[in-house]
Amino acid sequence: ESPCVFSTAAQQRSTGDECGPEDPREEPKHPLSDCALEHKAIKLEEQVRDLTERYRKALADSENVRRRTQKFVEDAKLFGIQSFCRDLVEVADILEKTAESAAGEAEPSNPNPTLKKIYDGLSLIEAKLQSVFAKHGLQKMNPVGGKYDPYDHEIVCHVPAEGMQPGTIALVTQDGYKLHGRTIRHALVGVAVESQE
Repeated sequence: ESPCVFSTAAQQRSTGDECGPEDPREEPKHPLSDCALEHKAIKLEEQVRDLTERYRKALADSENVRRRTQKFVEDAKLFGIQSFCRDLVEVADILEKTAESAAGEAEPSNPNPTLKKIYDGLSLIEAKLQSVFAKHGLQKMNPVGGKYDPYDHEIVCHVPAEGMQPGTIALVTQDGYKLHGRTIRHALVGVAVESQE
């Protein structure tokens, strides 16, 4: 061979693939060498891992959104009648006070049959109304004897703790109501306190 051809072949060997010894009998290598292909494969694997992780996060996020939306819909079904219930419990208050008034007017010594019938009718309506309330998840609180809870009760007065623990609810001046466990009207209560003499 001529010196020119030899120097060109030597130059190709020195600038070629440095990963291993070159066999002079092999054909000239493809422009992308084994090292470059391996490097590209590693990059592609990293991209696949990254995309897989992003896909998993997107799935988890969409599942969280689905759960939140489902909870929102369920709450809307349960508490959509909340405002209506607040209005109805005021009707229940009036009914209860009227029944108590009718009972107070009826004297045991001189029973009035008409007044007795009115009282019985009002009591029946009141019982039916409370039954309808219960059917739809609306329940009257019965806090007397229990501990004061600011989420359920509003203090309107303090009463001497006679035979009761201080902080205990001694009386209720207005009934409180819960709709499916959520307070929609606070009970107005009197809380027992130690008398200061």
